[in-house]
Amino acid sequence: MKKAVRSELAPNPVGPYSQAIQQGPFLFCSGQVSIDPKTNEVLKGSVKEQAQLVMKNIEAVLSAAGLNFSHVVKTTIFLTDMNDFGQVNEIYASYFKEPYPARSTVAVSALPKSVNVEIEVLAYKN
Repeated sequence: MKKAVRSELAPNPVGPYSQAIQQGPFLFCSGQVSIDPKTNEVLKGSVKEQAQLVMKNIEAVLSAAGLNFSHVVKTTIFLTDMNDFGQVNEIYASYFKEPYPARSTVAVSALPKSVNVEIEVLAYKN
């Protein structure tokens, strides 16, 4: 049965979607952007600062489902500028240990709220 997962420690969705959906052992997390859940304001700092907040928001959603980064099996990173790849990768790598999740990184023309990075994850609890 499909179940919505929600964390008060992650930002409210900016549209008609859930922070995450749990279906069986899988947790499908919506993309997170650099919105501060305390203020509901977009962080307009450096791409590294944005990536750090994105990862903290993902961590909050995972935690609400009783999971952590070790449960993540696939990620997708969306960047408005592929020149930011190295900086985002540095922050991203600090949250994962081997074996790393499968990953795609995609350059896009724009992201919601004019942020520079969005990351979505798929987790599995065995």
